[in-house]
Amino acid sequence: MSRVTVENHQGVQTGSERRRNQRADLIVRIDYSTVDEMFSEFTRDINEGGIFIETEKPQALGTEVKMHFNLPGGQERIETIGRVVRISGGKGSAVPGMGIEFEELAEGDRLTIDRLVRALRLGGPLN
Repeated sequence: MSRVTVENHQGVQTGSERRRNQRADLIVRIDYSTVDEMFSEFTRDINEGGIFIETEKPQALGTEVKMHFNLPGGQERIETIGRVVRISGGKGSAVPGMGIEFEELAEGDRLTIDRLVRALRLGGPLN
């Protein structure tokens, strides 16, 4: 089951680059792999540019990951490749995990994610 809420964050994505897209808190199971390992964790939030995976053992900055997950209300599995661009150690109130920037996301999947975030912001249906 998925849990979604919306927040308007203006956090840092990489270095001095500012987040360009609204993101929505989204907790769904995500399966991802690196060159030599496979993992199954939960997401924390998403936007059309990337996703945050909650984990106590984040991958190193720059690591390429292959991911697949289902959005709430969606029957299609989203498969994409991304790269670790941010690591959160979970200090204070921060959630431990890693920010992944999508590098290879099909245009249809990008639009689906964008529609989901917009619907959540407006309180509309998820499908």
